[in-house]
Amino acid sequence: MDTQRLILFVIFSFSALFLWEAWQREHRPPPPPVTQAAPGTSAESPVPTATPAPGAAAALNPNAAPAAASVGETIAIRTDLYSADIDTAGAVITQIALNEHRDTEDKTRPYLLLQKNADRTFVAQSGLLGEGLPNHRTVWQALPGPRDLAPGADKLQLALQASAANGDKVVQTLTFYRGSYVIDVDFAITNAGSAAIAPHAYFQFTRDTKSQSKQNSMAPSSYIGPVMYNEADKYKKVDFGELDKEAADPSRKPPFSKNADNGWVGMVEHYFVTAWLPPEEPKTPREFYARKLDNGLYAAGVIVPGPTIAPGATGDVKVELYAGPQVQDTLKSLAKGLDLVVDYGIFTVIAAPLFVLLKWLHALVHNWGWAIVLLTIIIKSVFYPLNHASARSMAKMKVIAPKLKALQEQYAKDKQQLQIKMMEMYKTEKINPLGGCLPIVVQIPVFIALYWVLLSAVELRHAPWIGWIHDLSAPDPWYVLPVIYAITAYLQVKLSPTPIQDPVQAKVMQIMPIAFSVMFIFFPAGLVLYWLINNSLQIFQQWHMNRVIGRETAAAAAKRR
Repeated sequence: MDTQRLILFVIFSFSALFLWEAWQREHRPPPPPVTQAAPGTSAESPVPTATPAPGAAAALNPNAAPAAASVGETIAIRTDLYSADIDTAGAVITQIALNEHRDTEDKTRPYLLLQKNADRTFVAQSGLLGEGLPNHRTVWQALPGPRDLAPGADKLQLALQASAANGDKVVQTLTFYRGSYVIDVDFAITNAGSAAIAPHAYFQFTRDTKSQSKQNSMAPSSYIGPVMYNEADKYKKVDFGELDKEAADPSRKPPFSKNADNGWVGMVEHYFVTAWLPPEEPKTPREFYARKLDNGLYAAGVIVPGPTIAPGATGDVKVELYAGPQVQDTLKSLAKGLDLVVDYGIFTVIAAPLFVLLKWLHALVHNWGWAIVLLTIIIKSVFYPLNHASARSMAKMKVIAPKLKALQEQYAKDKQQLQIKMMEMYKTEKINPLGGCLPIVVQIPVFIALYWVLLSAVELRHAPWIGWIHDLSAPDPWYVLPVIYAITAYLQVKLSPTPIQDPVQAKVMQIMPIAFSVMFIFFPAGLVLYWLINNSLQIFQQWHMNRVIGRETAAAAAKRR
Protein backbone atom coordinates (compact mmCIF):
# COMPACT_ATOMS: atom_id res chain seq x y z
CA MET A 1 0.00 0.00 0.00
CA ASP A 2 1.54 3.35 -1.00
CA THR A 3 1.25 6.48 1.08
CA GLN A 4 -1.54 8.03 -0.94
CA ARG A 5 -3.70 4.94 -0.64
CA LEU A 6 -3.11 4.95 3.10
CA ILE A 7 -4.15 8.60 3.24
CA LEU A 8 -7.29 7.73 1.28
CA PHE A 9 -7.97 4.88 3.70
CA VAL A 10 -7.79 7.28 6.65
CA ILE A 11 -10.00 9.79 4.83
CA PHE A 12 -12.63 7.17 3.99
CA SER A 13 -12.49 5.84 7.58
CA PHE A 14 -13.17 9.26 9.06
CA SER A 15 -15.86 9.94 6.46
CA ALA A 16 -17.57 6.63 7.21
CA LEU A 17 -17.48 7.40 10.94
CA PHE A 18 -19.02 10.84 10.50
CA LEU A 19 -21.65 9.62 8.04
CA TRP A 20 -22.61 6.78 10.38
CA GLU A 21 -22.99 9.19 13.30
CA ALA A 22 -25.10 11.52 11.17
CA TRP A 23 -27.26 8.60 9.98
CA GLN A 24 -27.72 7.45 13.58
CA ARG A 25 -28.94 10.89 14.62
CA GLU A 26 -31.36 11.04 11.71
CA HIS A 27 -32.76 7.51 12.01
CA ARG A 28 -32.64 6.64 15.70
CA PRO A 29 -36.14 6.24 17.16
CA PRO A 30 -37.52 9.63 18.24
CA PRO A 31 -38.27 10.16 21.93
CA PRO A 32 -41.85 9.45 22.97
CA PRO A 33 -44.11 12.46 22.39
CA VAL A 34 -44.78 14.59 25.44
CA THR A 35 -48.41 14.22 26.33
CA GLN A 36 -50.43 16.61 28.38
CA ALA A 37 -50.96 15.41 31.95
CA ALA A 38 -54.55 14.65 32.82
CA PRO A 39 -56.31 17.20 35.03
CA GLY A 40 -55.65 16.65 38.69
CA THR A 41 -52.43 14.72 38.16
CA SER A 42 -48.80 15.71 38.40
CA ALA A 43 -46.46 15.68 35.44
CA GLU A 44 -43.53 15.23 37.81
CA SER A 45 -41.60 11.97 37.92
CA PRO A 46 -42.75 9.44 40.52
CA VAL A 47 -41.04 8.84 43.81
CA PRO A 48 -38.38 6.09 43.45
CA THR A 49 -39.79 2.61 43.92
CA ALA A 50 -36.48 0.84 44.43
CA THR A 51 -36.52 -1.22 47.60
CA PRO A 52 -34.31 0.18 50.35
CA ALA A 53 -32.11 -2.04 52.48
CA PRO A 54 -33.68 -3.92 55.40
CA GLY A 55 -34.69 -1.62 58.23
CA ALA A 56 -35.44 1.32 55.95
CA ALA A 57 -38.71 3.17 56.00
CA ALA A 58 -41.26 1.59 53.69
CA ALA A 59 -41.21 2.93 50.11
CA LEU A 60 -44.28 4.74 48.88
CA ASN A 61 -46.71 2.57 46.98
CA PRO A 62 -45.41 2.54 43.38
CA ASN A 63 -48.89 1.79 42.07
CA ALA A 64 -50.48 4.77 43.78
CA ALA A 65 -51.79 7.52 41.54
CA PRO A 66 -49.77 10.74 41.55
CA ALA A 67 -50.90 13.32 44.03
CA ALA A 68 -52.68 16.42 42.83
CA ALA A 69 -50.31 19.00 41.46
CA SER A 70 -49.14 21.38 44.17
CA VAL A 71 -48.28 25.00 43.65
CA GLY A 72 -45.20 26.45 45.26
CA GLU A 73 -43.11 29.56 44.97
CA THR A 74 -39.81 29.90 43.14
CA ILE A 75 -36.81 30.87 45.27
CA ALA A 76 -34.06 32.56 43.23
CA ILE A 77 -30.51 32.06 44.50
CA ARG A 78 -27.59 34.10 43.16
CA THR A 79 -23.92 33.18 43.60
CA ASP A 80 -20.75 34.36 41.87
CA LEU A 81 -20.77 31.45 39.38
CA TYR A 82 -24.46 30.81 38.70
CA SER A 83 -28.05 31.52 39.56
CA ALA A 84 -30.42 28.78 40.69
CA ASP A 85 -34.19 28.50 40.94
CA ILE A 86 -35.71 26.23 43.58
CA ASP A 87 -39.42 25.42 43.47
CA THR A 88 -40.83 24.97 46.99
CA ALA A 89 -43.28 22.47 45.48
CA GLY A 90 -40.94 19.52 45.99
CA ALA A 91 -37.81 21.60 46.77
CA VAL A 92 -36.85 20.83 43.15
CA ILE A 93 -33.91 22.66 41.57
CA THR A 94 -35.60 23.70 38.34
CA GLN A 95 -32.91 25.91 36.86
CA ILE A 96 -29.17 26.50 37.06
CA ALA A 97 -27.84 29.25 34.79
CA LEU A 98 -24.04 29.29 34.51
CA ASN A 99 -22.73 32.86 34.45
CA GLU A 100 -19.32 32.00 32.95
CA HIS A 101 -20.68 29.77 30.18
CA ARG A 102 -22.88 31.21 27.50
CA ASP A 103 -25.82 29.79 25.57
CA THR A 104 -24.86 27.96 22.38
CA GLU A 105 -27.09 30.07 20.12
CA ASP A 106 -27.33 33.36 22.03
CA LYS A 107 -24.07 34.27 23.76
CA THR A 108 -25.77 37.15 25.59
CA ARG A 109 -27.56 34.59 27.77
CA PRO A 110 -26.06 32.20 30.34
CA TYR A 111 -25.99 28.49 29.65
CA LEU A 112 -28.97 26.72 31.26
CA LEU A 113 -27.65 23.46 32.63
CA LEU A 114 -30.86 22.64 34.52
CA GLN A 115 -34.16 24.01 33.29
CA LYS A 116 -37.88 23.36 33.27
CA ASN A 117 -40.00 25.05 30.65
CA ALA A 118 -42.22 24.30 27.68
CA ASP A 119 -39.24 23.12 25.60
CA ARG A 120 -36.96 21.36 28.07
CA THR A 121 -37.12 19.37 31.29
CA PHE A 122 -33.94 18.68 33.24
CA VAL A 123 -34.24 19.03 37.01
CA ALA A 124 -32.64 17.79 40.24
CA GLN A 125 -34.99 16.21 42.78
CA SER A 126 -34.59 14.72 46.23
CA GLY A 127 -36.71 13.52 49.12
CA LEU A 128 -37.26 10.90 51.82
CA LEU A 129 -38.66 7.40 51.38
CA GLY A 130 -41.31 6.37 53.86
CA GLU A 131 -45.02 6.67 54.55
CA GLY A 132 -45.88 10.34 54.99
CA LEU A 133 -42.28 11.60 54.78
CA PRO A 134 -41.72 14.69 52.60
CA ASN A 135 -40.43 14.13 49.07
CA HIS A 136 -40.23 15.98 45.75
CA ARG A 137 -44.03 16.25 45.63
CA THR A 138 -44.32 17.89 49.04
CA VAL A 139 -44.81 21.64 49.35
CA TRP A 140 -41.92 22.87 51.50
CA GLN A 141 -41.84 26.12 53.44
CA ALA A 142 -38.84 28.35 52.78
CA LEU A 143 -37.35 29.70 56.01
CA PRO A 144 -36.19 33.35 56.13
CA GLY A 145 -32.65 34.13 55.06
CA PRO A 146 -30.56 35.80 52.35
CA ARG A 147 -31.01 34.77 48.72
CA ASP A 148 -27.87 36.36 47.25
CA LEU A 149 -24.29 35.44 48.15
CA ALA A 150 -23.09 38.50 50.03
CA PRO A 151 -19.75 40.13 49.12
CA GLY A 152 -17.01 38.49 51.16
CA ALA A 153 -19.25 35.58 52.22
CA ASP A 154 -18.01 32.06 51.52
CA LYS A 155 -21.40 30.37 51.43
CA LEU A 156 -25.15 30.87 51.26
CA GLN A 157 -27.77 28.59 52.78
CA LEU A 158 -31.40 28.05 51.86
CA ALA A 159 -33.46 26.16 54.45
CA LEU A 160 -36.76 24.49 53.54
CA GLN A 161 -39.03 22.93 56.14
CA ALA A 162 -41.75 20.28 55.99
CA SER A 163 -43.47 17.92 58.40
CA ALA A 164 -44.30 14.24 58.03
CA ALA A 165 -47.79 12.90 58.60
CA ASN A 166 -46.75 11.51 61.99
CA GLY A 167 -45.25 14.82 63.13
CA ASP A 168 -41.60 14.18 62.25
CA LYS A 169 -39.94 17.46 61.35
CA VAL A 170 -37.66 17.66 58.30
CA VAL A 171 -35.44 20.59 57.35
CA GLN A 172 -33.75 20.41 53.96
CA THR A 173 -30.78 22.78 53.69
CA LEU A 174 -29.13 23.65 50.40
CA THR A 175 -25.67 25.18 50.82
CA PHE A 176 -24.12 27.13 47.97
CA TYR A 177 -20.39 27.99 47.99
CA ARG A 178 -18.37 30.82 46.51
CA GLY A 179 -16.22 29.74 43.58
CA SER A 180 -17.76 26.26 43.46
CA TYR A 181 -20.37 24.39 41.45
CA VAL A 182 -21.01 22.04 44.38
CA ILE A 183 -24.27 22.30 46.30
CA ASP A 184 -24.67 20.46 49.61
CA VAL A 185 -28.16 18.97 50.06
CA ASP A 186 -28.75 18.03 53.70
CA PHE A 187 -31.87 16.47 55.23
CA ALA A 188 -32.12 16.99 59.02
CA ILE A 189 -34.85 14.64 60.34
CA THR A 190 -36.21 15.06 63.85
CA ASN A 191 -38.00 11.96 65.19
CA ALA A 192 -41.25 13.07 66.85
CA GLY A 193 -42.45 9.53 67.51
CA SER A 194 -41.91 7.06 70.35
CA ALA A 195 -39.87 4.54 68.34
CA ALA A 196 -36.55 4.77 66.52
CA ILE A 197 -36.66 5.37 62.77
CA ALA A 198 -34.14 4.71 59.98
CA PRO A 199 -35.18 6.83 57.00
CA HIS A 200 -33.71 6.63 53.51
CA ALA A 201 -33.20 9.58 51.18
CA TYR A 202 -33.20 9.54 47.40
CA PHE A 203 -31.44 11.92 45.02
CA GLN A 204 -32.28 11.87 41.33
CA PHE A 205 -32.23 13.70 38.01
CA THR A 206 -35.24 13.78 35.71
CA ARG A 207 -34.76 14.89 32.13
CA ASP A 208 -35.77 14.52 28.50
CA THR A 209 -33.45 13.42 25.70
CA LYS A 210 -32.78 16.88 24.30
CA SER A 211 -29.41 18.57 24.54
CA GLN A 212 -28.84 22.20 25.37
CA SER A 213 -25.52 22.05 23.48
CA LYS A 214 -25.85 22.11 19.69
CA GLN A 215 -24.48 18.92 18.16
CA ASN A 216 -22.39 19.22 15.00
CA SER A 217 -24.14 17.15 12.33
CA MET A 218 -20.86 16.30 10.58
CA ALA A 219 -18.81 15.34 13.65
CA PRO A 220 -19.24 12.40 16.04
CA SER A 221 -21.92 13.25 18.58
CA SER A 222 -21.16 13.42 22.27
CA TYR A 223 -22.93 11.08 24.67
CA ILE A 224 -26.05 12.43 26.37
CA GLY A 225 -27.66 10.51 29.20
CA PRO A 226 -27.24 8.83 32.59
CA VAL A 227 -23.85 7.66 33.87
CA MET A 228 -22.88 5.70 36.97
CA TYR A 229 -19.67 4.81 38.73
CA ASN A 230 -18.65 2.34 41.40
CA GLU A 231 -15.47 0.40 42.06
CA ALA A 232 -16.94 -2.86 40.72
CA ASP A 233 -18.46 -1.60 37.45
CA LYS A 234 -16.21 1.44 37.00
CA TYR A 235 -17.64 4.06 34.64
CA LYS A 236 -20.93 3.04 33.02
CA LYS A 237 -23.07 4.80 30.44
CA VAL A 238 -26.75 3.92 30.64
CA ASP A 239 -28.12 4.91 27.26
CA PHE A 240 -31.70 6.12 26.93
CA GLY A 241 -32.24 3.35 24.39
CA GLU A 242 -31.30 0.76 27.01
CA LEU A 243 -33.87 2.23 29.40
CA ASP A 244 -36.48 1.99 26.63
CA LYS A 245 -35.70 -1.73 26.31
CA GLU A 246 -35.98 -2.24 30.06
CA ALA A 247 -39.33 -0.45 30.09
CA ALA A 248 -40.57 -2.79 27.35
CA ASP A 249 -39.12 -5.87 29.09
CA PRO A 250 -38.96 -5.47 32.90
CA SER A 251 -37.17 -8.82 33.21
CA ARG A 252 -34.20 -7.43 31.29
CA LYS A 253 -31.06 -7.20 33.40
CA PRO A 254 -29.84 -3.60 33.86
CA PRO A 255 -26.35 -2.78 32.58
CA PHE A 256 -25.21 -1.60 36.02
CA SER A 257 -24.96 -2.93 39.56
CA LYS A 258 -27.88 -1.72 41.63
CA ASN A 259 -26.20 -2.11 45.00
CA ALA A 260 -22.79 -0.90 46.14
CA ASP A 261 -21.12 0.78 49.10
CA ASN A 262 -19.49 3.47 46.94
CA GLY A 263 -20.02 5.44 43.76
CA TRP A 264 -22.15 8.19 42.28
CA VAL A 265 -24.79 8.82 39.61
CA GLY A 266 -24.98 11.61 37.06
CA MET A 267 -26.28 12.98 33.78
CA VAL A 268 -23.84 13.93 31.02
CA GLU A 269 -24.09 16.17 28.00
CA HIS A 270 -21.42 17.78 25.82
CA TYR A 271 -19.06 19.86 28.02
CA PHE A 272 -21.24 19.65 31.17
CA VAL A 273 -22.20 17.19 33.89
CA THR A 274 -24.56 16.98 36.85
CA ALA A 275 -23.87 14.35 39.50
CA TRP A 276 -25.13 13.28 42.91
CA LEU A 277 -22.06 12.45 45.02
CA PRO A 278 -22.79 10.47 48.22
CA PRO A 279 -19.93 10.55 50.77
CA GLU A 280 -17.09 8.16 49.96
CA GLU A 281 -16.12 7.72 53.61
CA PRO A 282 -17.34 5.99 55.58
CA LYS A 283 -18.52 3.51 52.97
CA THR A 284 -22.29 3.14 53.22
CA PRO A 285 -24.66 0.95 51.21
CA ARG A 286 -26.48 2.72 48.42
CA GLU A 287 -28.86 1.67 45.68
CA PHE A 288 -28.69 3.00 42.10
CA TYR A 289 -31.57 3.14 39.67
CA ALA A 290 -32.35 4.44 36.19
CA ARG A 291 -35.61 4.10 34.31
CA LYS A 292 -37.92 5.46 31.69
CA LEU A 293 -40.83 7.59 32.89
CA ASP A 294 -43.95 8.87 31.19
CA ASN A 295 -44.09 11.93 28.96
CA GLY A 296 -40.73 11.23 27.29
CA LEU A 297 -38.76 11.66 30.52
CA TYR A 298 -36.05 9.54 32.14
CA ALA A 299 -34.80 9.39 35.73
CA ALA A 300 -31.51 8.28 37.27
CA GLY A 301 -30.67 8.45 40.94
CA VAL A 302 -29.35 6.90 44.12
CA ILE A 303 -30.96 5.89 47.42
CA VAL A 304 -28.86 6.52 50.52
CA PRO A 305 -29.65 5.23 54.03
CA GLY A 306 -29.80 7.61 56.94
CA PRO A 307 -28.76 6.93 60.54
CA THR A 308 -31.06 5.30 63.06
CA ILE A 309 -32.75 8.19 64.87
CA ALA A 310 -33.94 7.75 68.43
CA PRO A 311 -37.19 9.40 69.64
CA GLY A 312 -36.67 13.15 70.05
CA ALA A 313 -33.27 13.04 68.30
CA THR A 314 -32.21 14.46 64.93
CA GLY A 315 -30.29 12.65 62.21
CA ASP A 316 -28.80 13.88 58.93
CA VAL A 317 -28.50 12.56 55.38
CA LYS A 318 -26.23 14.69 53.21
CA VAL A 319 -25.20 14.30 49.57
CA GLU A 320 -23.28 16.71 47.34
CA LEU A 321 -24.64 17.88 44.00
CA TYR A 322 -22.23 18.97 41.28
CA ALA A 323 -23.73 20.92 38.39
CA GLY A 324 -21.19 22.55 36.13
CA PRO A 325 -18.60 22.25 33.37
CA GLN A 326 -16.45 19.17 32.80
CA VAL A 327 -13.25 20.66 34.23
CA GLN A 328 -11.17 17.54 34.77
CA ASP A 329 -9.04 18.72 37.71
CA THR A 330 -12.14 19.84 39.60
CA LEU A 331 -14.04 16.63 38.88
CA LYS A 332 -11.10 14.46 39.92
CA SER A 333 -10.89 16.23 43.29
CA LEU A 334 -14.59 15.74 44.03
CA ALA A 335 -15.10 11.99 43.59
CA LYS A 336 -13.27 8.97 42.30
CA GLY A 337 -14.01 8.39 38.62
CA LEU A 338 -15.92 11.63 38.13
CA ASP A 339 -13.29 12.92 35.71
CA LEU A 340 -14.11 9.97 33.42
CA VAL A 341 -17.17 11.85 32.16
CA VAL A 342 -14.65 13.56 29.87
CA ASP A 343 -14.56 10.54 27.60
CA TYR A 344 -11.69 10.17 25.11
CA GLY A 345 -12.65 6.61 24.18
CA ILE A 346 -10.07 3.89 23.60
CA PHE A 347 -7.24 6.43 23.22
CA THR A 348 -7.63 7.92 26.71
CA VAL A 349 -4.13 6.76 27.68
CA ILE A 350 -2.76 9.03 24.93
CA ALA A 351 -5.36 11.81 25.08
CA ALA A 352 -5.07 12.49 28.82
CA PRO A 353 -1.36 13.51 28.76
CA LEU A 354 -1.95 15.47 25.55
CA PHE A 355 -4.59 17.53 27.34
CA VAL A 356 -2.25 18.10 30.28
CA LEU A 357 0.38 19.39 27.84
CA LEU A 358 -2.21 21.57 26.09
CA LYS A 359 -3.21 23.15 29.42
CA TRP A 360 0.44 23.79 30.28
CA LEU A 361 0.97 25.53 26.96
CA HIS A 362 -2.16 27.60 27.53
CA ALA A 363 -0.76 28.71 30.88
CA LEU A 364 2.29 30.02 28.98
CA VAL A 365 0.58 31.83 26.10
CA HIS A 366 -2.89 32.48 27.62
CA ASN A 367 -4.60 31.65 24.33
CA TRP A 368 -6.04 28.25 23.44
CA GLY A 369 -5.53 28.79 19.71
CA TRP A 370 -1.80 29.44 20.04
CA ALA A 371 -1.61 26.57 22.52
CA ILE A 372 -3.00 24.27 19.79
CA VAL A 373 -0.40 25.61 17.34
CA LEU A 374 2.44 24.95 19.81
CA LEU A 375 1.09 21.51 20.67
CA THR A 376 0.97 20.57 16.99
CA ILE A 377 4.58 21.71 16.54
CA ILE A 378 5.68 19.67 19.57
CA ILE A 379 3.93 16.54 18.29
CA LYS A 380 5.52 16.95 14.86
CA SER A 381 8.90 17.40 16.54
CA VAL A 382 8.50 14.22 18.57
CA PHE A 383 7.70 12.30 15.39
CA TYR A 384 10.37 14.06 13.34
CA PRO A 385 12.55 10.93 12.87
CA LEU A 386 9.57 8.96 11.55
CA ASN A 387 8.35 11.86 9.44
CA HIS A 388 11.88 12.33 8.11
CA ALA A 389 11.99 8.71 6.97
CA SER A 390 8.54 9.05 5.45
CA ALA A 391 9.42 12.26 3.62
CA ARG A 392 12.66 10.74 2.32
CA SER A 393 10.85 7.68 1.04
CA MET A 394 8.18 9.80 -0.66
CA ALA A 395 10.85 12.07 -2.19
CA LYS A 396 12.66 9.07 -3.67
CA MET A 397 9.37 7.73 -4.98
CA LYS A 398 8.84 11.07 -6.72
CA VAL A 399 12.30 10.85 -8.33
CA ILE A 400 11.65 7.39 -9.78
CA ALA A 401 8.05 8.17 -10.74
CA PRO A 402 8.91 8.50 -14.47
CA LYS A 403 10.63 5.10 -14.39
CA LEU A 404 7.63 3.54 -12.65
CA LYS A 405 5.32 5.03 -15.24
CA ALA A 406 7.45 3.57 -17.99
CA LEU A 407 7.26 0.14 -16.35
CA GLN A 408 3.49 0.43 -16.03
CA GLU A 409 3.21 1.20 -19.74
CA GLN A 410 5.62 -1.58 -20.70
CA TYR A 411 3.90 -4.27 -18.60
CA ALA A 412 0.35 -2.95 -18.74
CA LYS A 413 -0.95 -6.41 -19.70
CA ASP A 414 1.22 -8.41 -17.29
CA LYS A 415 0.51 -7.35 -13.73
CA GLN A 416 2.63 -10.08 -12.17
CA GLN A 417 5.71 -9.14 -14.18
CA LEU A 418 5.04 -5.48 -13.39
CA GLN A 419 5.18 -6.21 -9.67
CA ILE A 420 8.44 -8.13 -10.07
CA LYS A 421 10.08 -5.30 -12.04
CA MET A 422 8.85 -2.68 -9.56
CA MET A 423 10.33 -4.61 -6.62
CA GLU A 424 13.62 -4.91 -8.50
CA MET A 425 13.62 -1.17 -9.05
CA TYR A 426 12.89 -0.51 -5.36
CA LYS A 427 15.82 -2.77 -4.43
CA THR A 428 18.16 -1.10 -6.91
CA GLU A 429 17.20 2.41 -5.81
CA LYS A 430 17.25 1.36 -2.11
CA ILE A 431 13.65 2.39 -1.55
CA ASN A 432 11.27 0.84 0.93
CA PRO A 433 7.82 1.18 -0.69
CA LEU A 434 6.23 0.99 2.75
CA GLY A 435 8.62 3.52 4.23
CA GLY A 436 6.10 6.31 3.90
CA CYS A 437 3.25 4.27 5.36
CA LEU A 438 4.64 3.09 8.70
CA PRO A 439 5.20 6.55 10.21
CA ILE A 440 1.64 7.53 9.33
CA VAL A 441 0.22 4.32 10.85
CA VAL A 442 2.16 4.90 14.08
CA GLN A 443 0.89 8.48 14.36
CA ILE A 444 -2.79 7.78 13.64
CA PRO A 445 -3.65 6.93 17.31
CA VAL A 446 -2.03 10.20 18.42
CA PHE A 447 -3.94 12.21 15.82
CA ILE A 448 -7.26 10.60 16.79
CA ALA A 449 -6.55 11.10 20.51
CA LEU A 450 -5.82 14.78 19.95
CA TYR A 451 -8.98 15.02 17.84
CA TRP A 452 -11.06 13.86 20.83
CA VAL A 453 -9.19 16.18 23.20
CA LEU A 454 -10.04 19.20 21.05
CA LEU A 455 -13.62 18.00 20.59
CA SER A 456 -14.26 17.33 24.31
CA ALA A 457 -12.42 20.07 26.22
CA VAL A 458 -14.88 22.55 27.72
CA GLU A 459 -11.98 24.98 28.02
CA LEU A 460 -12.14 25.50 24.25
CA ARG A 461 -15.88 26.23 24.28
CA HIS A 462 -16.34 29.88 23.22
CA ALA A 463 -12.57 30.39 23.51
CA PRO A 464 -11.27 32.97 20.98
CA TRP A 465 -8.08 32.71 18.94
CA ILE A 466 -7.42 35.68 16.64
CA GLY A 467 -9.46 38.10 14.55
CA TRP A 468 -12.55 36.42 13.21
CA ILE A 469 -12.20 33.22 15.30
CA HIS A 470 -14.22 33.98 18.42
CA ASP A 471 -15.03 30.38 19.32
CA LEU A 472 -12.60 27.50 18.76
CA SER A 473 -15.37 24.98 19.43
CA ALA A 474 -17.55 26.34 16.60
CA PRO A 475 -16.97 26.23 12.82
CA ASP A 476 -15.01 29.05 11.21
CA PRO A 477 -17.73 31.64 10.42
CA TRP A 478 -15.89 32.90 7.32
CA TYR A 479 -14.50 29.49 6.18
CA VAL A 480 -10.98 30.93 6.08
CA LEU A 481 -9.29 27.98 7.81
CA PRO A 482 -11.02 25.32 5.64
CA VAL A 483 -10.05 27.20 2.45
CA ILE A 484 -6.41 27.53 3.54
CA TYR A 485 -6.44 23.85 4.48
CA ALA A 486 -7.74 22.97 0.99
CA ILE A 487 -4.81 24.89 -0.51
CA THR A 488 -2.32 23.02 1.69
CA ALA A 489 -3.98 19.71 0.81
CA TYR A 490 -3.56 20.49 -2.89
CA LEU A 491 0.11 21.42 -2.40
CA GLN A 492 0.68 18.24 -0.43
CA VAL A 493 -0.70 16.14 -3.28
CA LYS A 494 1.49 17.97 -5.77
CA LEU A 495 4.59 17.31 -3.63
CA SER A 496 3.78 13.62 -3.25
CA PRO A 497 4.55 10.94 -5.84
CA THR A 498 1.65 9.69 -7.96
CA PRO A 499 2.80 6.45 -9.62
CA ILE A 500 -0.67 5.79 -11.06
CA GLN A 501 -1.10 5.21 -14.77
CA ASP A 502 -4.86 5.63 -14.99
CA PRO A 503 -5.52 9.39 -15.38
CA VAL A 504 -8.95 9.05 -13.80
CA GLN A 505 -7.48 7.43 -10.69
CA ALA A 506 -4.75 10.06 -10.58
CA LYS A 507 -7.37 12.82 -10.66
CA VAL A 508 -9.34 11.14 -7.88
CA MET A 509 -6.16 10.91 -5.78
CA GLN A 510 -5.64 14.64 -6.25
CA ILE A 511 -9.22 15.68 -5.63
CA MET A 512 -10.04 13.50 -2.59
CA PRO A 513 -7.94 15.36 0.04
CA ILE A 514 -9.35 18.65 -1.19
CA ALA A 515 -12.90 17.28 -1.16
CA PHE A 516 -12.26 16.05 2.37
CA SER A 517 -11.43 19.62 3.37
CA VAL A 518 -15.03 20.58 2.53
CA MET A 519 -16.07 18.61 5.62
CA PHE A 520 -13.92 20.98 7.67
CA ILE A 521 -16.46 23.72 6.99
CA PHE A 522 -18.61 21.99 9.63
CA PHE A 523 -15.77 21.13 12.03
CA PRO A 524 -14.82 23.18 15.13
CA ALA A 525 -12.20 25.80 14.27
CA GLY A 526 -9.79 24.36 16.85
CA LEU A 527 -9.72 21.01 15.01
CA VAL A 528 -9.25 22.65 11.62
CA LEU A 529 -6.43 24.76 13.05
CA TYR A 530 -4.65 21.63 14.25
CA TRP A 531 -4.95 19.90 10.86
CA LEU A 532 -3.88 23.08 9.02
CA ILE A 533 -0.70 23.51 11.09
CA ASN A 534 0.05 19.80 10.86
CA ASN A 535 -0.39 19.88 7.07
CA SER A 536 1.73 23.00 6.69
CA LEU A 537 4.60 21.47 8.66
CA GLN A 538 4.34 18.28 6.62
CA ILE A 539 4.46 20.26 3.37
CA PHE A 540 7.56 22.14 4.47
CA GLN A 541 9.27 18.93 5.49
CA GLN A 542 8.36 17.20 2.21
CA TRP A 543 9.45 20.22 0.13
CA HIS A 544 12.79 20.31 1.95
CA MET A 545 13.29 16.56 1.52
CA ASN A 546 12.43 16.74 -2.18
CA ARG A 547 15.17 19.33 -2.63
CA VAL A 548 17.66 17.21 -0.67
CA ILE A 549 16.91 14.09 -2.69
CA GLY A 550 17.00 16.11 -5.89
CA ARG A 551 20.51 17.35 -5.07
CA GLU A 552 21.62 13.85 -4.08
CA THR A 553 20.26 12.42 -7.35
CA ALA A 554 21.97 15.14 -9.39
CA ALA A 555 25.26 14.55 -7.59
CA ALA A 556 25.05 10.79 -8.17
CA ALA A 557 24.33 11.33 -11.86
CA ALA A 558 27.30 13.67 -12.15
CA LYS A 559 29.61 11.05 -10.62
CA ARG A 560 28.40 8.42 -13.09
CA ARG A 561 29.33 10.74 -15.96
